[in-house]
Amino acid sequence: MTGGGPPAWAASRAPAMRRRLACMLYEAVLLFGVVMVAGLAYGMVTEQRNALQGNTGLQVFLFIVLGVYFAGLWSSSGQTLAMKTWHIRVQTADGRVPSRSRAAARYVASWLWFVPALASAHAAAIRSVGFMACMVGVGMAAYALLARLRADRQLPHDVLCGTWLVDTRQSPAPPAQLRDDAPA
Repeated sequence: MTGGGPPAWAASRAPAMRRRLACMLYEAVLLFGVVMVAGLAYGMVTEQRNALQGNTGLQVFLFIVLGVYFAGLWSSSGQTLAMKTWHIRVQTADGRVPSRSRAAARYVASWLWFVPALASAHAAAIRSVGFMACMVGVGMAAYALLARLRADRQLPHDVLCGTWLVDTRQSPAPPAQLRDDAPA
């Protein structure tokens, strides 16, 4: 899925890591409402009476809901609400918004922020929420530092998917109908 090497403009237009993390934090606040409504709908449909009943199904459902949210917004405008607020857009090398399949792949690959730390905690049978939160924090910091190893300052999940995060304050956004899967 990679689109080759980074475009010449990528390093100069990449948003600072602090802005990306601030955007991520704001996105988490906004997603709280999405997750609560989706969880309520799941609980009502499945008649879930206990938090431990059907929790794997709920996790899969929420993973899908979040995937539809992110992939849908990234493939339509290249931005979520938090990304618009922080002037960050995801795009392909040619400046278009990613296709639905590329946006979905980016969503799945973006779990690299969390999965290594969570898998390590699971493998070590760690049950302490505080220690697990510390592990996730350290894992996220290490993942963020990986962007410093690249000249274009992009993270591994963007590199894998051939997408780039750009600062929209530095140039106008391309029209929303430009998509990398649109007919020529």
